[in-house]
Amino acid sequence: MAKNAILLLSGGLDSTTLTAMAQAQGFNICALTIDYGQRHNIEIEAARTVARTFDVARHVVLPIDLRAFGGSALTDNIPVPKGRTNDEIEGAIPITYVPARNTIFLSLALGWAETMDSGDLFIGVNARDYSGYPDCRGEFIQAYETMANLATQGAVEGRLPVKIHTPLIDMTKGEIIRAGTALGVDYGQTRSCYDPDDAGRACGECDSCQLRLKGFSEAGLADPTPYQDRN
Repeated sequence: MAKNAILLLSGGLDSTTLTAMAQAQGFNICALTIDYGQRHNIEIEAARTVARTFDVARHVVLPIDLRAFGGSALTDNIPVPKGRTNDEIEGAIPITYVPARNTIFLSLALGWAETMDSGDLFIGVNARDYSGYPDCRGEFIQAYETMANLATQGAVEGRLPVKIHTPLIDMTKGEIIRAGTALGVDYGQTRSCYDPDDAGRACGECDSCQLRLKGFSEAGLADPTPYQDRN
């Protein structure tokens, strides 16, 4: 019998690839999408499309409005940085970092996992081609997994140890795209832009768009997402 797994699904490139990988490994996927008041909420509809495509066992879209705290260009009235160089992207933590986001998301996934008799969590963090967010690093994941195994009934009783699966963490965007393509992922269903227009077209200039475009270029493939006219 397939094991249940809770998978954090944003509707972006990484989490969609992650869904294909988890399904290929034989897990029974319960997908969790967090509606946290993000300015790029078009990704929520993308997540719904991806969940239907992969016929996940259950898809929960959970509202947790982090705009109450703000502090990020994704949850506050702060401009999204555009046109940053690779050195800038790889430098200081940017204003698009949402404070403690992955800590919050993993906690919600962990709570759901306990009700599903599951110790398997999947999150599409990446520490290669990324914007330098501290909660995407291997050190964070290891520390969180240690905490989870101290904090949950199943783990403490020895029945249900918690394992956080991060198969993308050491991959480049190009490698992720090639892996997903081999598994049949339709990247036209995914959305990555932090600041899309009213028609849902990507800006092509934010960090997320630049990393996505770089990945498709490295993979030798065309990016099927709709972009604004940047001429």
